[in-house]
Amino acid sequence: MAFDGLFAHAMVHELNDLLSGGRVTKISQPYSNEVILTIRANRQNYPLLLSANPNYARIQITHIPYANPQTPTNFTMMLRKYLDGARITNIWQLENDRVIYLDFTSRNELGDLITLQLSIEIMGRHSNVILLDAHSEKVLDAIKHVPVEQDRYRTLLPGSTYKQPPKQDKIDPFTAQTLLYQELVEKYANRDVLAAELVKTYQGFSRLSGLILADTLHSTKFASLPQAFAAFLDKTTHPDPIILEQNDKLDFTFISGEFPIHSHWDSLSQMLDVFYQEKAERERVRQQGSQLIKVVTTNLRKNQRKLKKQEKELAATQQADSYRIKGEILTTYLYQVQQGQAEITLPNYYEDNKMLKIDLSKQLSPSQNAQKYFKRYQKLKNAVLFLNKQIQLTKQEISYLESIETAIELADPAGLPQIKLELQQQGYLRQQNKRQNNKKTRQAKQSQPAEFSSSDGVKISVGRNNLQNDRLTLKTARKDDIWLHVKNLPGSHVIVHSKEPSKQTLLQAAYLAAYFSKARASANVAIDYVPVRNIHKPNGAKPGYVIYEGQKTLYVTPEKDEMQELLETNSNK
Repeated sequence: MAFDGLFAHAMVHELNDLLSGGRVTKISQPYSNEVILTIRANRQNYPLLLSANPNYARIQITHIPYANPQTPTNFTMMLRKYLDGARITNIWQLENDRVIYLDFTSRNELGDLITLQLSIEIMGRHSNVILLDAHSEKVLDAIKHVPVEQDRYRTLLPGSTYKQPPKQDKIDPFTAQTLLYQELVEKYANRDVLAAELVKTYQGFSRLSGLILADTLHSTKFASLPQAFAAFLDKTTHPDPIILEQNDKLDFTFISGEFPIHSHWDSLSQMLDVFYQEKAERERVRQQGSQLIKVVTTNLRKNQRKLKKQEKELAATQQADSYRIKGEILTTYLYQVQQGQAEITLPNYYEDNKMLKIDLSKQLSPSQNAQKYFKRYQKLKNAVLFLNKQIQLTKQEISYLESIETAIELADPAGLPQIKLELQQQGYLRQQNKRQNNKKTRQAKQSQPAEFSSSDGVKISVGRNNLQNDRLTLKTARKDDIWLHVKNLPGSHVIVHSKEPSKQTLLQAAYLAAYFSKARASANVAIDYVPVRNIHKPNGAKPGYVIYEGQKTLYVTPEKDEMQELLETNSNK
């Protein structure tokens, strides 16, 4: 479901129970649209995520680790100035809308008590996190500035007067006095239509919430409708966090309905961590790696066009032998050729003396015309050798860029600096100044291969980019460890740290090799495996490129449950 008003109501209740009276001990902004406030409450630290991401806007306690950027943003500095050490006095919701307020008390430079407020607005591309002076209702800063030319009704700039988002012409279900839902149940027997009308009528209802309530009301006797409606709303204070399946897609809710349940969770925040982790991480990789993606995509398309041109030129050299034959026939019958002729037809002794028409230049002698054909032949023959070599180099370049493309797709945000370093080393990105580059290099080296444990307890390592792959295979792995890789496609190097792994361990390692490759979504994926001693890296080869011999091949289709169990053992997460 979307993070709708009902879910916001449930989240406010959960956060108040945990954070009310807590103190802000740390503030960071790991991503452009996301802030984390670490709240110390009840002798525990709670990382509170405030996200204004257009696709994944939300508020929750998160336990996903984030890297704090070296240089804080202006918004981070403003939050630290006003909220560092502040106490949360209340967390509340604007009616049943997707707007949540955090009230704080703090002291200014003079020691005077001040009241502050954070407004978290969860509204798609209009989502925002706004710091307010609660007394004057002035905007101190916002994670997204909204100038007057962008929104005449509501300017969100430092110093502007704060206005609440425009109110919808809908009924707040928690304060409603009328029983319109009874009329709607009488009027609409169709479940989808009833759900749509509930969404239109009541504030804070997403389509999923409307469907769950529609199912509840339709299955309830008419006299019991008020109790059913009240019980539905009561679930926002006693939620049942569920990830469910709807139309072959996963969704989340605070109440069980008639949809198939995927998993239950202890808290709303824990559920959101699981639901959003991969999706939000992919989004962050796309944002932070946009420069890398652009560089790789541009060079990949350039080389693909280059390959087509080279293959076209190679196809044109197929007539090289025809020039040689014409030159030899002209030399053989040179006495029959008269200077000034535009063409001549002579017997072709390569094809049973079948007559062959040969074009001539009037300005050249018969001997010069023959030499002209030999020169064309030699030029095309040399071109064949040159083009074959260039085509091989271009294919290698395309394969390498595809491996980088796959590495970015599989990367987490912490792995992007290492990929950037590799592109700089290979000349695709401009090197920064030496001092900055040394700092970036040290940061990139901290990124380590992912580690898993098979059902037999055997350690399995997976390189997540080319530099990791080289280091893992050529330096870290022992010679009698087992190396795996998807066949003929870009992917991760996988090392089983055992010289004689069980069939189950080898199969699980093959699952990982398929999952961390370009064939992730494919079925019946071919995986080569071989002892590490059989792996060799040619001189001058690109990062991640190796050759091997004596391999065996497994064919696997990673099962969803099997992969989930393996991924949960990742010690890097």
